[in-house]
Amino acid sequence: MDRNSVIGLLLIGLIMVGSTYIFKSDEPAKAPKQVKTEKVVPETKKAEPNANQPSTAIETSNSKIGVFVSTEEKANQTFTLENEVLKATFNAVGGSPTSVILKNYTTWDKKELELFRNNILVFNIPAKGLDITNQDLVFEKSTASNTNNLILQAKGTDGSLIEMNWNLKSNSYLVDLQTKFSLQPSLLNTNQKNLHVEWTQSAPGKEKNRSNESDNSTVYYQLSAEDEVDKLNPIGFDSLAFEEGVKWIGFKQQFFTSVMIPKSEIKPGSMISTRTPNEKEDYKRFNANMNLAFDPGAGQAAEFQFYFGPNQFQALKEAGHDLQKQIPLGWGIFGWVNKFLVIPVFNWLDGYNLNYGIIILLLTLIIKSILFPFQYKSYLSQAKMRVLKPEIDELNKKFENDDPMKKQQALMGLYKEAGVNPLGGCLPLLLQLPILLALFNFFPNAIELRQQSFLWADDLSTYDSIFTLPFSIPVYGDHVSLFALLMTISTIIYTMMNNQLSGANAQMPQLKWMMYLMPVIFLFVLNSYASGLNYYYFLANVITFGQQFAFTRFVDEKKIHAKIQANKIKPNAKKQSSFQQKLEEMARKRGYQQPGKK
Repeated sequence: MDRNSVIGLLLIGLIMVGSTYIFKSDEPAKAPKQVKTEKVVPETKKAEPNANQPSTAIETSNSKIGVFVSTEEKANQTFTLENEVLKATFNAVGGSPTSVILKNYTTWDKKELELFRNNILVFNIPAKGLDITNQDLVFEKSTASNTNNLILQAKGTDGSLIEMNWNLKSNSYLVDLQTKFSLQPSLLNTNQKNLHVEWTQSAPGKEKNRSNESDNSTVYYQLSAEDEVDKLNPIGFDSLAFEEGVKWIGFKQQFFTSVMIPKSEIKPGSMISTRTPNEKEDYKRFNANMNLAFDPGAGQAAEFQFYFGPNQFQALKEAGHDLQKQIPLGWGIFGWVNKFLVIPVFNWLDGYNLNYGIIILLLTLIIKSILFPFQYKSYLSQAKMRVLKPEIDELNKKFENDDPMKKQQALMGLYKEAGVNPLGGCLPLLLQLPILLALFNFFPNAIELRQQSFLWADDLSTYDSIFTLPFSIPVYGDHVSLFALLMTISTIIYTMMNNQLSGANAQMPQLKWMMYLMPVIFLFVLNSYASGLNYYYFLANVITFGQQFAFTRFVDEKKIHAKIQANKIKPNAKKQSSFQQKLEEMARKRGYQQPGKK
């Protein structure tokens, strides 16, 4: 554990702290330029803020809705579509769902979980001389409807018919919509080649940590030309006008999502945005203003598929269209570790119906077992450096006043003779970093941990609290997380133990305070994070203590010293590392540049 190794570990710690903010927005957005001040789509009639007010069609003049008339009695009707996992309520006015209840979930305070509020789906009707949308019309339930199929119809006095066919399969979160415009030829506007759709909804609060819930909720989308899924900035308000086609748009909340997947591509010029609604109980409002390719003259129906359900990786993956990419598992290698290691192992353990605290314990044991060879190699390398320390100190003293490159060359010669790699203790730790940061993303986004209790934590997906402060501390918050405290204390103990083994403090007393400051910084950052994450870090530290204890018992430094002395007699017996070769080459070049050198 030399000076460079300690600085490297401190940099790793700084990366972990910085990732708290980096992973809120993942990779920099690859989407086109954002537009915040003007709309680039045709202006349509604005929907009323409250979709439950059914008087729109009644108050609209007959000159506007033409042949489509109705009565107030019919406008007050509601309809339901239900299966084992969700219940959707539809309003006669507009014919779109105004509420979706997810049956297998509740809010943090154990109330019925309503996925969204004020959901408004507006599309323009391709009728000549009539500037109307579905929200101007009153729909009636067809007698052909059944348990999994809701057929809503708006009938005209001239025989024209607008039909919205909603289909919900058994035990599924997917809802299909087929909209047909069977208008009389004299009424049908065959020149209209776009279907303009506006989709808006509000997200009511569902989680204990309202701030974290808001910061993890935004609009996701997938561009037609790419497989990658992108999103608006979840912090604050944001908007975006597309310069290319889009496959689907999702209103993603922390643990739940509503996704619209139209059969026709969403055209360039469409726009998405987020903002804070006026209602106190709703923390965010989503909006999508879209143009779809559509030809009513060819008898074409407008077809959509919606996903109304949880952000559960397997459920989203089975729904298709890469919807699982809405779960922020981390970019690059961190996402791969989650997808191909952490999630499969977690799901396998979950199949045994164990308490999730036990599942995290077993997951930690499995991961630490995978990392055991790297941890052992790191300890062995540190042991070799400890054995060489007297000789290293002697060389440092010998070349104290000489050219630093001379000293470095002498050290490389010593390492070469002894068959020791000076970076052998640091590289294995770097190999563990992808798993460490992958889990930093996994635990706060695992819906399986939501409302699952363990010991004193009543919800492993959010912070645990053993005491509420009468005031709020910046960054830290207004509560005391015991798992965060245990993680911090165990990290400090590990730092002390590692310093004693490596002797780092003796070599660099000026950096001693920095090594103990990092766990305190983690305490502030992680105090409001998922208790499952802090629990994992605490377990990982405890298991590391056990490994270190075993290493000290079974690694004989006297034998290591004897082997190093034997290597010095046969310096060519061990192949020189490329790193050592590069340092020696640099030293030689440096020597040639000195005055009086040939």
